[in-house]
Amino acid sequence: MSMGDFIGFDMVPRLSRGSIDRRKWENFLSSIKEHYQNDKQVEVKRNYIAFESSPSLLLPFECHKFLRFGAIVLEQESGRLRDYIDTVSCVAIANFGSRVHCWDESSGVSGHHDQDEVERSILSYEQFDEPEIPTNTAQSVFGTDPASELNLPLYEIQPVLGKGKGLVARFNIAKGQLIISEKPFFTTASAANPTAMERKLSIELRKLPKDAQRQFLSLHNNFPGKQPFTGIVRTNALPCGSGSSIGGIYPTISRINHSCLPSAHNSWDSASGYENIHAVRFINAGEEITISYDHGGPSDERRHHLKKSFGFDCDCRICSRQPVELQKSDQRRRQIQRLDAAIGNGNRVLNSPGDCLKDCQALLQILEEEYEGSPGALAARLYYDSFQISISHGDQARARIFAERAHRARVAYEGVNNPETKRVQKLKEDPTRHASFGISTKWKRSKEEVPRELSSDEFEKWLWRQGI
Repeated sequence: MSMGDFIGFDMVPRLSRGSIDRRKWENFLSSIKEHYQNDKQVEVKRNYIAFESSPSLLLPFECHKFLRFGAIVLEQESGRLRDYIDTVSCVAIANFGSRVHCWDESSGVSGHHDQDEVERSILSYEQFDEPEIPTNTAQSVFGTDPASELNLPLYEIQPVLGKGKGLVARFNIAKGQLIISEKPFFTTASAANPTAMERKLSIELRKLPKDAQRQFLSLHNNFPGKQPFTGIVRTNALPCGSGSSIGGIYPTISRINHSCLPSAHNSWDSASGYENIHAVRFINAGEEITISYDHGGPSDERRHHLKKSFGFDCDCRICSRQPVELQKSDQRRRQIQRLDAAIGNGNRVLNSPGDCLKDCQALLQILEEEYEGSPGALAARLYYDSFQISISHGDQARARIFAERAHRARVAYEGVNNPETKRVQKLKEDPTRHASFGISTKWKRSKEEVPRELSSDEFEKWLWRQGI
């Protein structure tokens, strides 16, 4: 081998929720547990089996989520890591036969599943799906459901109490799943002069087909008056990227309502010109799909912004909490703001990187608590901040791990082809691409110097430089 080979196996076709596949998977996992019962590098977690040699070597307890068991095997660690992959592959073949697709990219054989799918499947291991009640015998035994195989949209537009119309899940939606991808009717910049804005929008509207014009005019307007087109845009536009002054108006996505504890995340793909909506947690069939319109902060700041910008009083699950619980949430939101500002202080990153990294870890824990285990794209940003702190001081090893985690979150909530996701992927492959590399050598460490003999708890302590 040279620098490293990507090897492993895929499950093709993937396993179902049916009793036959579940039973086979349980037998397979039992064999793995028995074989490695005395190996301290193989740990049975709450929802999966983890092989500490590589963060991607995981076997979930829910068989329908599994797609791939594989890793990049570097020359200096080829023996043990390759043995894990070879052994697990053999046990899988014994249980599933030809469904096990073994591959080795050094030999020109690639994996079957897209890396995007694989990243999403691994992300879903952390949380058990809600149990599904089979609708027929076929679904119970074989895991098939004719209704879900018709390639129907995951949502439908329905009236939502107190909100007009919104998007409601037709089926259970997994965490990280793409719900909808849609091009805007048009994009527009905000204008200080409402009359000029209305005139510009009328020109854009006339360019649309008649059915699209009707769709646009059917969108809700929180600001009725002399400029109806401007009112619709103010009510429904989503920024084309974080902080962008350009907004897009969409036939369907513009109907997604707000929540301060959203079930989905919206992201703009500048390369394709599409807005994408991904689930940030498991969404039950019949549940409303929501995104966040606000910029964070405590409830009084959020509600003021939402009233001023969109014309409604927020009564989401967070804002409707009892006073004591709302106060706790507000305290967490203020702490999130404070830590985020401290982490973004460039001088502090250079002079007190250890403190900044501790703030990152503290912020991650608060985000997990406030967003009930589903911080979504906020986690991607947090891991990227941790990456920048590490690489600014020459620590390629930690930087690579943080970049891997940032990339995984980006894939799950913004898609594998999003330009920002691709940028983070390049940094994961080579952390030295970042402009801050070389500013300091205070934590100098090569990207291969990642400890391999640590438990998961010990690894996290090393990663966040606890006790250093």
